[in-house]
Amino acid sequence: MSGIAGIIGNGAKIDKLGSMLEAICHRGPGRCKRTALVQGVVGSVEMGFFPPEPDGEKNSAPVVLLDGSLYNDGSESDTSLVRGLYRRLGKKSFSNLDGSFACAIVDKDETILARDAVGARPVMYGTGPDKTFYFASEAKALREHLDEVHELMPGHIFSTVEGLQPFSPFASQVPDFDSPEEAARVLRELIIRAVEKAVSTGPIMGVSLSGGLDSSIILAVAREFNPDLKAFSATIKEHPGEDLEYARLMADRSGIKLYTYALDNEDIVLAIPKAVWHLESFDEDCVSGFIANYYTSRLASEYTDCVLVGEGADELFGGYFREFRDIAETDEKERVARKLVDIAYNTALRRLDRAWTANSVDYRAPFLDPAVVAFSEKIPLDLKVYIGERPVEKWILREAFRDMLPGEIADRPKLRFARGVGVDSLMDQAIAGKVSSGDFEACRKTEQGLMLGSPKELYFYRLFRKYFPKGYEKLTVRWDPFK
Repeated sequence: MSGIAGIIGNGAKIDKLGSMLEAICHRGPGRCKRTALVQGVVGSVEMGFFPPEPDGEKNSAPVVLLDGSLYNDGSESDTSLVRGLYRRLGKKSFSNLDGSFACAIVDKDETILARDAVGARPVMYGTGPDKTFYFASEAKALREHLDEVHELMPGHIFSTVEGLQPFSPFASQVPDFDSPEEAARVLRELIIRAVEKAVSTGPIMGVSLSGGLDSSIILAVAREFNPDLKAFSATIKEHPGEDLEYARLMADRSGIKLYTYALDNEDIVLAIPKAVWHLESFDEDCVSGFIANYYTSRLASEYTDCVLVGEGADELFGGYFREFRDIAETDEKERVARKLVDIAYNTALRRLDRAWTANSVDYRAPFLDPAVVAFSEKIPLDLKVYIGERPVEKWILREAFRDMLPGEIADRPKLRFARGVGVDSLMDQAIAGKVSSGDFEACRKTEQGLMLGSPKELYFYRLFRKYFPKGYEKLTVRWDPFK
């Protein structure tokens, strides 16, 4: 994990880049004190400002900055891998990268940004009035230089020469299947392999354990590769949510020690401005979901700098279809399923990335492995969601790992993380009195015309405008797959 940033053009100054990196210093463990100009100024939180030979290599042009992790075979560093592929394949190289990444390449008179097809790792960019080009992992690094920013879409490249264009994602060859039992077997094998790949990237000593199905599966598999893992969770001090009961059950079953952060009302009050700042969003659901993740990551940071997480399974395997059971047409169900994956980078994955990196903790999300994603697209909805007397979301995932889980968890219905932890009710108390109903009725829209959903969201929006220009409002994206 490393925040990346750059200034390309006449406005490129070392001190400007320094302030940009300072704004995203939470995305890395520190900076080396090295400075140089390379077609402007570029740098990363982890490595500092880049000289002409950033890796100590001879002939190391072009300059490559990378946030994320790659799983391609080979012993070279991730940046060296990208550089070598780019020299041979140019922009086609991004289709050969297996992993989760946001990348910048500075090559002579061209700067190229790229983001993998799922898009957990963010990258923002824009051009100033003097034609200077800026980019950074998060928009907060750009707010002093740009009145409006663009977020690079997943699976896209932006070139300062050729503009915005999509690229073909990394192609994982996954098998077909002839029965539900075979589908469950293949899915199990792919997820186990994805966890193994994630663990191979370095000393991952923790798992974020909500007590739900997804994180329990990740823990059950990961402990086979590292029995010394620790599990981290969050709950409400006065009224522990039901997630804690299941997290304890799973930790005990796995022989793993569970560490829990108990939130109180003061924690919620302190976290709300942090949530808006780190998320760069005022969306109510996103802010609510951020808080328990934020305190879980803060707890985890005392023991490790990288964890495994269970995000992605809901979008890929029908985790939200209990709420959509009234949809009758198969085509509409398929469209909604696809939309949930398409917008994940700006909803669940945005919350994931910003909450964990806020405390300088990196994460690996095995469900987002390209092979797992590719296989999920082959599984029909009637295997993801069983429609009987009661809908069973993520049915195929439950069957694939039923023998590795306590029955109570294997059959547990999905809950929103904030609801399961108990954050939602404390959020209401923390916001009470901040915005009146009359105030909300008079201010139902943002300056850019986006409808606000509640007095609570109006409060979040006012915080947002303290931090960011109004041109940054479009970074707030709604979780609404029906539109």
